[in-house]
Amino acid sequence: MPRLSVVDEIFLRAHRGLGTPIALQGLWRTAEPVEPALLRQVHETLRTGPLGRRVVPSGVPGARPFWRRNVSAHPLDLTDHALPAARLLGWADSKGHDLDPGLGPGWRLSAAPLDDGGTIVALTCSHVLADARGLILAVDHALGGPPTRSDTEPLASDWSDARRQWSTIIRGTASALISAVPWLGAVARSGTGSTVTVGQEAVTVRQPIDCSGKAAEPAGRVAGCASREAGPAGYAAGSARRPTGWVAGFPEHLVTAARRAEGTGKEHSEMPAPGVVLRCPVGEWERIAADRGGTANSLFIWFVANTLWASGFPKRTIQASLPVDTRTDRLVVNDLAMTDIAITPDDDPATIRHKSRAAYEHRMSSPGGLPEEWLQVVPARVAYLMSRGAGERDILCSNIGTLPPTVLHLGPHACTGVAARAIHPGLTFARRPRTRISGYLCRAADEYTLTLISLEPDLLPSSAAVRRSAERTAIHLGIPLSWW
Repeated sequence: MPRLSVVDEIFLRAHRGLGTPIALQGLWRTAEPVEPALLRQVHETLRTGPLGRRVVPSGVPGARPFWRRNVSAHPLDLTDHALPAARLLGWADSKGHDLDPGLGPGWRLSAAPLDDGGTIVALTCSHVLADARGLILAVDHALGGPPTRSDTEPLASDWSDARRQWSTIIRGTASALISAVPWLGAVARSGTGSTVTVGQEAVTVRQPIDCSGKAAEPAGRVAGCASREAGPAGYAAGSARRPTGWVAGFPEHLVTAARRAEGTGKEHSEMPAPGVVLRCPVGEWERIAADRGGTANSLFIWFVANTLWASGFPKRTIQASLPVDTRTDRLVVNDLAMTDIAITPDDDPATIRHKSRAAYEHRMSSPGGLPEEWLQVVPARVAYLMSRGAGERDILCSNIGTLPPTVLHLGPHACTGVAARAIHPGLTFARRPRTRISGYLCRAADEYTLTLISLEPDLLPSSAAVRRSAERTAIHLGIPLSWW
C-alpha cells in the first residue's frame, strides 16, 4: 500500500532502536560457480523492483509515513575468496548491516564461492520492506517468474490520511468502550442517548456518531476492521490487509530483555544468534507426520518445541507464536497476522494439529479491542511501549510454504539448497526478545528445509549446541536429517 501499515511501523521502530533488530534473508546454494554477469542481472531487476523503495515521513500529525520509489542500491557484494562451506551461515549473518529503509537502500545482494566448488547467494532485506513471503515473491519476479502486483491506490494527501486515521481511532475506541462497559452498551442500543445513574451521579451518555453522521458500528466490533475467516491451512480468505495482534500493552508474561540481562554487565554487548539449516526429504517428513496423526506443519511446530526442551528449557509449557500469511495477491509487503498455542511434553503432531487449527480461527487482538491505529499517532517511544513484545512467545514457528519453481534455479544453475530465515544485525542483550528459538520451514521441490535460530545464549550458545538439540529431537521420531 502507498502508506505504511501498523506492522511496517513496528519493524521501522525496531530498526531505529526501539525493539529487536530484524532482517529477512534468503539463501541459495549451487554446486558450481555462478557467473557475476548473471548476479548483476538479478541485482538490476531487484533494484528496479518492489524492494526498491524507502520510507518518507508525513508532515501532518496523525498521517502515516508513505513509500517512495528508490532505485539506489548497495553494490552487488561479491566475495573474492572461497569460504569454507561450514562457515557460510556466519558469512551470511554479516550481511544485515547498513540496511536503511528510511534513507535507502533497505536490501543487499551478496555472493561468495565455496570451498566445495559451489556458490552461496544471499538476499538480505529489512523487515520493514516485506515479510518472508514477500521477499520470496520479489525474488520470484527477479528470476523470471510472474510479476508482483503494485498497489495502485493513489496516495491521498497527508491531511486526508490524518482525518481517516483519527476517524477510525475515535469510532473504534468508542466501539471498544461500549463493548467493555455493559451500561454503555445498553445506552448505545437504546437510541441516541440516555441518562443513567452511576453511584450518586447522573450521567448522560450519547451514542457515538461518526464523521458522516451515522451511528457508530455495533458493540463488539472495532470500526474499520474487516473480519477475516481462516481456511483449513490458516490462511485468511478476506481481502482486508489490517492484521490483528500487534498491540501488546504490558502482558503479565512479558519478561523484559533489560531485566533478563540485568546484573550481567552485558546489556549493551552484542548477542550472538547462531543457527543451523537442516533438510529432510518431503516424503519422509510427511510420512512421519501422518503416522502420528499430524501434518507437515504440526510436525514442524512439534520439532521446534522439542528442540528447545532438548536444550534443557525448564518450563513444562512452551508458548508458540505462529505467523499467518494474510495476503490475497502478489504484493511485496508485510501482510501477516499472529496467533499462538501452548505446547506441553504430552503433545504430539496430532494434538498440535488440532490446537493450531483452532488458533488460526482466533488471531491475537488488541487489548480491549482498541484500534491498532493508536500506534501510528502516538510518539514512537509510546508506541514501542504499547506494542513491546507483541507476537513474541517462547518459540516462533514460521511456515513459509512451498517455494515457486522459479527460485530453485539461478539461471542455468540448479540450486542444491534454498533456505529462508531472519537474522538480527546489531542485536544486544538488552534488546533480545522473549523468543528462545525461531524456526523457518519451506518446501523446495522434494525437500523440506528447516532453519533454526537460537536467541537463548544460556542454553543454546552456538550452532553446535543447536545442532545437538535438533539431532536429539530427530532421533525421537526417526526423522532423517542432513545439514548444510
